[in-house]
Amino acid sequence: MKPMTWMNRSGIAVAALRDSLACEADEILVCYDDLALPLGRIRLRPRGSHGGHNGMRSIIDRLGTTEFPRLRVGIAPETGIVDDGSEFVLATFTREERPIAEEAAVRAADAVHCAVTEDLLAAMNRFNPEPS
Repeated sequence: MKPMTWMNRSGIAVAALRDSLACEADEILVCYDDLALPLGRIRLRPRGSHGGHNGMRSIIDRLGTTEFPRLRVGIAPETGIVDDGSEFVLATFTREERPIAEEAAVRAADAVHCAVTEDLLAAMNRFNPEPS
C-alpha cells in the first residue's frame, strides 16, 4: 500500500493496515527512501531503529515495536552532503541521478517480490550489498 498520509504520519496508515488485515507487525514490509544510504543502494533488514527518519518513527510509534522488516532505498547524493533534508527529498532527481534511481526502484521491487515469494533471509542474501 502507499499511505496517503503525510510522510511523518505514515504510522497511522500502517497501523490501520495491520488492524484491517489482523496481522502482526513482522508480517509488514515497510519500504522507504533513506538519506543515510547512497543513491541507488538498497538494504533489507528484519528490524531496526527509525534512524532519524520521521516516517519510520511514526510507524514504530503506532505499531509499538521495531520488530518489522524494512527495505531502505538510498537517495543520498554522491557527496553525501544535504543542507536541508526535507527540501532535498521533495526535489526531483537530476538527469544523471534518474537512471540510478530507476534501477534502484526495479531492484527494490525485485527484492520485495523475493521476500514475499521466498522469505526475507533469501531476499537479504540476494539483494543486500556485500560488506565493504
